[in-house]
Amino acid sequence: MADSYDVIVLGSGPGGYVAAIRAAQLKLNTAIVERENLGGVCLNWGCIPTKALLRSAEVFRYMRHAKDYGLVAEKITADLDAVVKRSRGVARQLNQGVSHLMKKNGIAVYMGEGKLTGKGRLSVTAPDGKTSELTAKNIIIATGARARDLPFPKADGKRVWTYRHAMNPPEMPNKLLVIGSGAIGIEFASFYNDMGAEVTVVEMLDRIVPVEDADVSTFLEKALVKQGMKILTGAGVQKLDIGATGVTVAIKARDGKLVSDEYSHVIVAIGIVPNTETVGLEALGVKTERAHIVTDGACRTNVEGIWAIGDATAPPWLAHKASHEGVIAAETIAGQHPHAMDPRNIPGCTYCHPQIASVGLTETNAREAGHEVRIGTFPFIGNGKAIALGEPEGFVKTVFDAQTGELLGAHMVGPEVTEMIHGFTIGRTLETTEAELMETVFPHPTISETMHESVLAAFGRAVHI
Repeated sequence: MADSYDVIVLGSGPGGYVAAIRAAQLKLNTAIVERENLGGVCLNWGCIPTKALLRSAEVFRYMRHAKDYGLVAEKITADLDAVVKRSRGVARQLNQGVSHLMKKNGIAVYMGEGKLTGKGRLSVTAPDGKTSELTAKNIIIATGARARDLPFPKADGKRVWTYRHAMNPPEMPNKLLVIGSGAIGIEFASFYNDMGAEVTVVEMLDRIVPVEDADVSTFLEKALVKQGMKILTGAGVQKLDIGATGVTVAIKARDGKLVSDEYSHVIVAIGIVPNTETVGLEALGVKTERAHIVTDGACRTNVEGIWAIGDATAPPWLAHKASHEGVIAAETIAGQHPHAMDPRNIPGCTYCHPQIASVGLTETNAREAGHEVRIGTFPFIGNGKAIALGEPEGFVKTVFDAQTGELLGAHMVGPEVTEMIHGFTIGRTLETTEAELMETVFPHPTISETMHESVLAAFGRAVHI
């Protein structure tokens, strides 16, 4: 006999486990199905453990530059195994935290591979082969995504890595090629560069971090090159031969010339593939586009009772977007009326050095959408706290509608900008204009003052530049 629930969540990543908790809070009898680790890729192999790695690299960088701060630190070395061990410990702690939250909220946990077998029906095959049959009026698909492979030799975990291999490396690369310059590629490039590897980044498009504002891309590329990285844009990998001691890679450069070079390791970071092909969507007629599930603003699919959230759906493919969708789906199922998902209000963060963060439209996007814009830019060199921190490089850029004063977008590159972008995100959610932002008092001395000054700059009122 099948176990019956009000809601079943398939997948326990940041979208799935949040959806399950919110459903349970709303007194819905809830179950969650996970094939591998509670918390999903983000908590176990993505967002959180990468930040632990990057923190170690950051401390290492500060130690190497101790002289800049009037300090002496000699014979500084890095223990990669210890760095990785710390990162895995952080992931393990949070995995246990999610397990606790499931128990606390009375959520039934089924470990195994889940598949839709009919309307409101889901079968779970455990690692030992045992099968559980579950039923629910509402099923939320939160199966996430995996790294996209190259069409030629796939990642082997030895010489060619995905993010998962790069997070738990068998050895330290000495000459590393990173294919792809999105958030994942740039973060790993930044980490291994700080740890001492010779790093090259290759990007097919004409600039790195191509979803960001063009000014941010330009600044970041210059900063990374200054740190010792080699950046190849408008270039594509044509061939990859894995050898016993390295990888020979043929790259077609921007000028059309084919250049071959040897690398000790390669990281492939060319995007994601949604985990939707084995879920049973086709049998129920769930609509997909490029394998991603199509949903409305409340996370409904075209099939009644089937919902979808996170990386299995449309972009942006970010953990916090998935979590928010989980709340929307659970509340809608419970009969509430949450605001529809607005992807324009989802901030994006990349934890390289320097950090980048953004929300809303880029300057180019805003102009293409027909807006007459006012642009404000303020550099960190004009900020006392940034100078005191020894990190005066970077800027904050704001994009406003010239007629209405609407904050269309905000884009930052520099120290701790990932901890500041929420200010502009709140502003967009509240539909604020330049008037409220200019009247807001920012504390001094903080690097957040650059946010205020960028708004003032858009209207010809910047003080410290």
